[in-house]
Amino acid sequence: MTESSSESPTQGNVPRMGTLYYGGQDMAIHIEDRALAHLKVVIATKLRRNESFTLSWRHHDHDEAPGRSTIWLHPAIPLLFVFDEPEPPELSRAWIEDLANSANTSGGIQLVDEHIEPREPIGRVRQSSTS
Repeated sequence: MTESSSESPTQGNVPRMGTLYYGGQDMAIHIEDRALAHLKVVIATKLRRNESFTLSWRHHDHDEAPGRSTIWLHPAIPLLFVFDEPEPPELSRAWIEDLANSANTSGGIQLVDEHIEPREPIGRVRQSSTS
């Protein structure tokens, strides 16, 4: 599952992939490190509140059949977040809010792409003319 369109660290041109182990080591869900870091914040917050919810994503990997998947998350179900990148990424407040807002709907968390706001253009340097 690869959902993030952000500029994430890569190994060559391949995004660093993390793994979410659901219900033990048997079910491994591969997610880009940056997306997984953001999901971890939202999932941990919901589980800390003893809330149950779903997590859904579209299949994008060539290893998966086309379509989408959904898992049920509950505080009693073990989760393990494993990141390929040793350093945590800088988190986007807007992306966390998007994920958290979807978590609070009847559809549960929908893993959506990160919306990257264009940076404000740097002002032009004025050249002074001397006469």
